[in-house]
Amino acid sequence: MNVQQVIEAILTDSCGTFRLEKTGDRLVSGSPNTEVTGIVTTFMATVDVINQAIACGANMIITHEPTFYTGIDELDWLQDDPVYQAKRKLLEDQQIAIWRYHDYMHMAKTDRIYDGLLKEIGWEDNLLEKHPPHTYQIEEVSLRELTGFFKDKLGMDVIQIVGDPAMKCSRVGILVGGGSLGLGREQMPMELMRDKNLDVIVCGEIVEWTLCAYVNDARMLGLNKAMIVVGHERSEEWGMKFMAEWLKPLVAGLPVSFIDAKEPFLYL
Repeated sequence: MNVQQVIEAILTDSCGTFRLEKTGDRLVSGSPNTEVTGIVTTFMATVDVINQAIACGANMIITHEPTFYTGIDELDWLQDDPVYQAKRKLLEDQQIAIWRYHDYMHMAKTDRIYDGLLKEIGWEDNLLEKHPPHTYQIEEVSLRELTGFFKDKLGMDVIQIVGDPAMKCSRVGILVGGGSLGLGREQMPMELMRDKNLDVIVCGEIVEWTLCAYVNDARMLGLNKAMIVVGHERSEEWGMKFMAEWLKPLVAGLPVSFIDAKEPFLYL
């Protein structure tokens, strides 16, 4: 299969014949006619991920997020940038194709990013709502214990929280990636917490004057509310891990592997 055939197989499996008129899901490196030797799925095509893909013999990377630092991989501002030039040279020298799979992934029959996270945390039997944002009923635990659960499941050393670590939690909502910013409606996460009577929301991205402030005020008023901030990458990487499984039967026996882009932060 060539690169374009792989892309079409994924799009058809995701959304049938439907195609967006405008999307960031495009080939940002390489040729659509290149014969694929192996595929890597990942949250983001960092330089480390590219080098690992080269080492395992893959020449196509499917990334959920942009490769070149803006939401739609705009390149005009980068032409004389040394970071861009070095990364582009690496891709061209090694003839690596990178395709972004974001919009169609969230628009599939079920949101495949949420599917992957649900599989990773093993809460299938606790799911209350089938469509994102996900809400769950779990056995009552403390906020401290719930945070420890996510640290273990998502491979994290440090997690930010807002709330009393000793408070009890049983109703949990999850908003992956930028979904915790409200998807164009800043009030959406607070409405979700109120309308679904949630004790905790597990978040990807945050700003400190919306849900963070709402939960903090609730805590100060003695209400049983909290949030756990795992970040954009840790909340969404698992959809790309899961993709490596469902992609294999679509690509005629080509080797498919997942590479964890990992958190971009170090904590001192």
